[in-house]
Amino acid sequence: MTVDNVTVTGYISRMNQADLRYGIKELAELGGVSRRTVRYYTQEKLLPPPLGVGRGRHYGRQHLGALLKVKSLQEAGQTLEEIRRTLSGKQPDILAAPSAAQLERLAALCRVHVGPTGEPEHGDE
Repeated sequence: MTVDNVTVTGYISRMNQADLRYGIKELAELGGVSRRTVRYYTQEKLLPPPLGVGRGRHYGRQHLGALLKVKSLQEAGQTLEEIRRTLSGKQPDILAAPSAAQLERLAALCRVHVGPTGEPEHGDE
């Protein structure tokens, strides 16, 4: 099942805020990820831990919001480490060495060469 942010927002806005309680399966479906991904993001502290204990564990509105934010940042090309820094409010160190992913994005942007006439040439032509 694929659900977009607009669908989820519309669904939530029609519900009573006290009723927002999800099992891991529902949270994963609403977020468009697997249950394993939800557990991994929780382990990596990208999502807050579930509420309750044992079989009574559940997730709420804040979990869904965090999951959708992580997913959208990931779809925008951020690494999990970059997402972790974004979520923690820490700005990346501008003097730090760029990550491998940042270098790859930069290389992709720089794949335009100037030909003998001074016009840009693309490497894939």
